[in-house]
Amino acid sequence: MNEKNSLGLDKCFLDINEPFELFEKWFDEAQKKEINDPNALALATCSKNGVPSVRMVLLKGFSKDGFVFYTNLKSQKGNEIKENPNVSMCFHWKSLLRQIRINGKVTKVSNQTADEYYNTRAYESRIGAWASKQSSTLNNREDLLDAIKSYKKKFKDENKVPRPDHWSGWRLKPESIEFWLDGDNRIHERLKYLLNSKGIWEKILLSP
Repeated sequence: MNEKNSLGLDKCFLDINEPFELFEKWFDEAQKKEINDPNALALATCSKNGVPSVRMVLLKGFSKDGFVFYTNLKSQKGNEIKENPNVSMCFHWKSLLRQIRINGKVTKVSNQTADEYYNTRAYESRIGAWASKQSSTLNNREDLLDAIKSYKKKFKDENKVPRPDHWSGWRLKPESIEFWLDGDNRIHERLKYLLNSKGIWEKILLSP
């Protein structure tokens, strides 16, 4: 029989008053067991007209300040975030039979933070940030390849490829975080943390 926490949930939910430590523990387990991209998440944005869109991105950092990902600021998600900063993330780790849903508002990371991460990327990826007009219509594949060649000529020194102004990161400041564990007969276990008006996290159980 599985051990339970004080709320009657599986012991993997622990007994923690705020969600960040629990996220870190689950994420650490995913990094050990998930075969491909344990930091992959579905990111949902919404246009000013209320039309949603979702895509997979990679988490590149997290702390109590929020969850960080990077992108072309002129991409579809970048433009939608500018119109509507409310976004949602969902991690799904099949190897653990767990998922985490995070809702909140996003703000742009500092230039220093963006520069530091950008400079850790491979040369080809830094060139790609210049060459790709992300989400725009591409007349043919050769146009993109030509742009890559052009920027490689411009930035021949692999150690001196500046970050484009149109490429940066976003940080989601969570207002709610839900932890989900698969259960037999679809009787799943769900624990949700909600940030109240006083900035204190409250825990609630959700029906499966």
